[in-house]
Formats: sequence, C-alpha cells, structure tokens
Amino acid sequence: MDLTGEFHVPLPREAVFEALNDPEILGRCIPGCQTLEQVSETEFDADVLAKVGPVKARFRTRIAVSNLNPPESYTLSGEGRGGAAGFASGSADVSLEATDDGTVLRYAASVQPGGKIAQVGSRLIGGTARKIGTDFFTRFVEVVTPEPPSGEGGPDEQEE
Repeated sequence: MDLTGEFHVPLPREAVFEALNDPEILGRCIPGCQTLEQVSETEFDADVLAKVGPVKARFRTRIAVSNLNPPESYTLSGEGRGGAAGFASGSADVSLEATDDGTVLRYAASVQPGGKIAQVGSRLIGGTARKIGTDFFTRFVEVVTPEPPSGEGGPDEQEE
C-alpha cells in the first residue's frame, strides 16, 4: 500500500534535514515509540507500541537511512517485528523543498504488513498507516517549530 503526504515546516531546509536525523527528535515524534537508539550513522533501533484494529503489539524495529542527498532528500526504510502479531516493512522517500517561509516536506511511502496484522484487512491497515504517518509529521512540525518570543510587542519593548 502506498501513502503520500506534504507538510509545511517554518524552518530552513538545512534545519529540517538535520532534525529528521536527530534521534531525540525522532523518538518524540514516532507514535507509540518507547525507545529509539542510534546504532550507526545510518541506523536506528526502536521499540514501538502499535495498534492495528484489534491487534496491539510491541514492535522491535530497525530503521535505516539511505540515498542521502543533504539537505534535499533521503530514504527511510525499516522492518518491525511484533512476535505473534506479525511484522511490517516499508520505506519512505522524503524530499525537502526550500520556500520563502520555510520548507515543504513531501513523502511517498510504501508499507507491507505480514502475519496476523495482514489478516485484519487492507482498509484498516491503510487507515492506521496513514494516521501514523500524519501523526508523525504533525508532531515533527510541532517539535521543531520555534515558539514565538514571549512578550512580543508587550510593555517591555518600547521604541525611543
């Protein structure tokens, strides 16, 4: 099953690319992420708690980064194993386009479930995969977007 999406991030493209490779930021953004550990320059191990319809499981996941073209694009691929619940593998091509007011982040992903989770139905899996992708990028934008300075235009700022 294929998924696509687009998000606006109000940061320069270089900052967005750097954040997409920061394990602390990624761990905060991945829905259900219990742990995320960088094991090499291009690989991460994660424990993710996920629910697909009636199937809830902890997935041990290896995530790899490839096709690096900083700060324009890269590919994320991974496979998660959830014991009796089954497994899922997939990849996402991520591209970043600089704009006047930040960066447009686009992704095109493919997901292949197997085992028990594959038996719950493609519509249910597709909806869950879309929700996870949307939740991840929505959280990512929230986490990396700087807060406006407090008191902006307030009484502490006076022109002379």
